[in-house]
Amino acid sequence: MIIEPARRTLSVKEYYFSLKNKEIAGLNASRPADDPIINLGIGSPDGSPSPEAVEALCACARRRGVHGYQSYTGIPALREAMADWYARWYGVQLDPASEIQPLMGSKEGILLLSLAFLNPGDRVLVPNPGYPTYTSATRMCEAEPVFYDLVEADGWYPSFEQLESLDLTGVKLMWVNYPNMPTGAPARREVFEKLVDFARRHRILLVNDNPYSFVLNQPLSILSIPGAREVCLEMNSLSKSHNMAGWRVGMLVGAADVIKELLKVKSQMDSGMFRGIQEAAVAALSAGPEWYEALNAEYRRRRDVACRIMDALGCTYDPSAGGLYVWGRCPGSPEGNTPSVAEKKADAPLGVSAFGPAAAWSDRILYGAGVFLTPGFVFGSNGANYLRISLCADVPTLEKALRKIKQL
Repeated sequence: MIIEPARRTLSVKEYYFSLKNKEIAGLNASRPADDPIINLGIGSPDGSPSPEAVEALCACARRRGVHGYQSYTGIPALREAMADWYARWYGVQLDPASEIQPLMGSKEGILLLSLAFLNPGDRVLVPNPGYPTYTSATRMCEAEPVFYDLVEADGWYPSFEQLESLDLTGVKLMWVNYPNMPTGAPARREVFEKLVDFARRHRILLVNDNPYSFVLNQPLSILSIPGAREVCLEMNSLSKSHNMAGWRVGMLVGAADVIKELLKVKSQMDSGMFRGIQEAAVAALSAGPEWYEALNAEYRRRRDVACRIMDALGCTYDPSAGGLYVWGRCPGSPEGNTPSVAEKKADAPLGVSAFGPAAAWSDRILYGAGVFLTPGFVFGSNGANYLRISLCADVPTLEKALRKIKQL
């Protein structure tokens, strides 16, 4: 390399699923073409968006004058559709002109918020286990993640006694994610109320990452809590709820002054979302309850088979958990950390023996049965004893995976 990379890149590694997909591609190269690895890892919905959304995209793409740069804040119709969606399903009233910022997926929003509000040395509360991007975005901004525990005994909700005992000096942001990934814990109003109170008393900007509220869950927004507008933002997405993960449509909603700061950064980073995708999102967001009922009926069928896979492995799990995954504790594993993992940071780099039993189980299943299940250490040390099964494969594929695992 002719020059040295920026120091910030030393704090992060290539995304786990990017690395794993390369490994799986290598294995597939030596397998029969009719027997590829069954990948039950990442949560990328395999269904299609609504016919109305697809037609809106195609119709727009055929028009003249729509292929240039678009507004950084999205077309008014998209912001109005997002506001209407929040009013209808969450009971939250938003000003479409100032309290909604369309995003190219909520993952973008994590980095943009971090860039907008974090200085080197600032601190951020990050859940363990939790979405790895919360940590990587924090570190790329040269801020410090402060991990708070989520454990099975507490239903995968924060311990407010632990939160109050932490050194909160310099903490500016707190990431929460309910309904939760990877554990499937649902959003609960009483937990949101405690989180809002905690953030107000400690003057912390609290961000709820909320892409799973329509998948085997009841929609609930943290902004529906009294007083939340003063201290909370919420990110949402059409990726899971409308089968549009590759279309990259998300949103950040909350106080206008905070949205304005994020726009300063976003307007330097891109030149707007293609208008056809915006018009398709408007069509998708207008879907009635029948869309979500059909979506969830399919995911229930898939969850039933995923639970049978957990049974075959001898894992313990919550069969009613929501979201796109089933999360199970490996046989013989104690609840929470193993000592070898507890000594490591929550975002410890990829390894084998030091990362708890789930890593060994995942490798055994991958190489022995040709099925990939995500080991929980990816999400933090508190996930080291757990495996995650994605529901983003159809029932026949899941049943094939079950047969292969039973044979192993």
